[in-house]
Amino acid sequence: MIRILTILTGLLATMNTFAADPQYPVSAIPAGLLKDAIAVQREEVLTVKIVDTRDVRMVHRVVVTILNENGDKFGGLSEGYDKYREIKDISGVLYDSQGNQLRKLKQSEIRDGSAVSDNNLMDDNRIKTHHFYHKVYPYTVAYEVEYRHRFTASLPNWVPQGGYQYAVEQSRLEVSVPEDYDLRYRQYRYIGEPAKRTEKGSKVLTWEVKNLPALTKEQFTGPWREQTTVVYLAPSRFSFAAYDGSMSTWEDFARFQNVLNEGRGVLPDNIKAVVAKTIAGATTDADKIRLLYNYMQQNTRYISIQLGIGGWQPFDAAYVAAKGYGDCKALSNYMKALLAEAGIRSHYTLVKAGEGANDFIEDFTVDQFNHIILCVPGIKDTTWLECTSQTAPAGYLGSFTNDRPVLLVTETGGKLVRTPIYTAAQNLQLRNIVAEADEAGNLKVACKTKYTGLQQDDYHSLMSYLSKEKQLEYVKGRLSLPSFDIRQLDYKARPDAWPVPEIEESLDLTVPNYASVTGKRLFITPNILNRHQGKLTAESARKSDIYIRTPYRDADTVEIAVPAGYQPEAMFPEVKLSTRFGSYYAKVTVEGNKIRYIRQVEMKAGRYPAAEYPALEDFLNQMYKSDRSRVVLVKKEAS
Repeated sequence: MIRILTILTGLLATMNTFAADPQYPVSAIPAGLLKDAIAVQREEVLTVKIVDTRDVRMVHRVVVTILNENGDKFGGLSEGYDKYREIKDISGVLYDSQGNQLRKLKQSEIRDGSAVSDNNLMDDNRIKTHHFYHKVYPYTVAYEVEYRHRFTASLPNWVPQGGYQYAVEQSRLEVSVPEDYDLRYRQYRYIGEPAKRTEKGSKVLTWEVKNLPALTKEQFTGPWREQTTVVYLAPSRFSFAAYDGSMSTWEDFARFQNVLNEGRGVLPDNIKAVVAKTIAGATTDADKIRLLYNYMQQNTRYISIQLGIGGWQPFDAAYVAAKGYGDCKALSNYMKALLAEAGIRSHYTLVKAGEGANDFIEDFTVDQFNHIILCVPGIKDTTWLECTSQTAPAGYLGSFTNDRPVLLVTETGGKLVRTPIYTAAQNLQLRNIVAEADEAGNLKVACKTKYTGLQQDDYHSLMSYLSKEKQLEYVKGRLSLPSFDIRQLDYKARPDAWPVPEIEESLDLTVPNYASVTGKRLFITPNILNRHQGKLTAESARKSDIYIRTPYRDADTVEIAVPAGYQPEAMFPEVKLSTRFGSYYAKVTVEGNKIRYIRQVEMKAGRYPAAEYPALEDFLNQMYKSDRSRVVLVKKEAS
């Protein structure tokens, strides 16, 4: 879907251009803003003027001092545009550390290229980019961009702090709207209300922040708006192309989508006949849904075409039937039409897909969506369909869209509901390893692993879309072993697994020098393939709440045969951990020449207070240590 791209920290705004070429010496930066910073925003102004629902004028001025090479990512410009978003002017200046002007941006230096993504067959998005590529640190860049948007369906957000290690000296947002226009906004980590004034038939709202210190990255964090100042702007009445709508409530917004979809679900007669043939003999709606979904998967493919309002409006069902392709909107609309022909009701569903699941604002109606799926309500169960996948089983939503609010578009409007949550008992990794070590410490490993639910998502993509060579590359990157050779790799899906899919992996390895042999002693780590990665460091002043998004359960059973004549000299004790965040169990035994190791882990999803981070740190670090514990065996003296 079409979105307003951001420049540096977001679309920001107006001020006079560089007529006076102001100075920005680094020596003037308050000392507190240099701590932990790789860049300091000296000033920023975003002005947004809504003239009417088809005319929005914006100017964004931002000045940033880049302190070192790590801050270079904040020192450039990247602005998208299309037929509804016009960039009217761009100017820029480069300063040295003393604030002396080095040079101004030349229009010929601005790169103008297509912004078509790899998934898009056709797209009218374009992008203007520029970077001074200055390498004498510190230096300062100043950019000013003027825009005009011919729609109000999306308005810019104000995000003064554009990332970690980015301090802010000053930033201001100023929004002007007609006096009779209902501008809605939602602010986070902003003290007080915006300043308000009226002038020449308009009302003006102003937000401003000063002296925001750099944020250091914390692990297991939630939305950016919980860490720093963010203001979301949303229209009430809005327009896009020839369409007008309201965004005052989710129901209103869904009605607008209904208008966009109207008349686009008509199937050609030949496809109606195919529907009848496909479901002939099916006795339940569940069977009909599965059969039609399989038909759609086998006869269409995902290709995105984003032209104008096509970023919001699906191509009609007849187009998809004739061409055999479509984007998420078109394929979901087509699947909806197939089901309707079979007498099954379904709902076109808007979703914020991907990593931003916990960044959705449920009680503030603003366009936050980037993907479409289909919801098929039933008397007992609801079936969810990911229509862009040619391989996903009917009824399963993976990590891309599970466990998050979505907007159902119904016949009369719409409502927010939540997609399925997959539990730890459904997100399994069950592994059995049989290994043999020789006298030199080399290891032969035969490993069988079953992945289910969200833990099988990556492997589903692996076996569905990658060649054998690419699969091997992926697995080699996954294994945390210094040296190894893969002798066999194979994946098999269990087609009857329900309600979550299941994949089995067969992996045989040779690992040279896995065990250390010193004199008559053999040192070996029984946890061969599933060690917790990433030891946590202490965060004395944790600021953000803790988010653990995916629950899962791992169970490993390992049997290692060692050469005859060895007996245990040192064993690590049984480990049992039970916390709010999850549990961990590890035990090792030696019987004859066999080392037997059992490991069980369960992580719980949830949001936890920042004050509990030391407990999480302790839990995960104990797991990290235990996973690397070794067994010491000593060779018996010959009698």
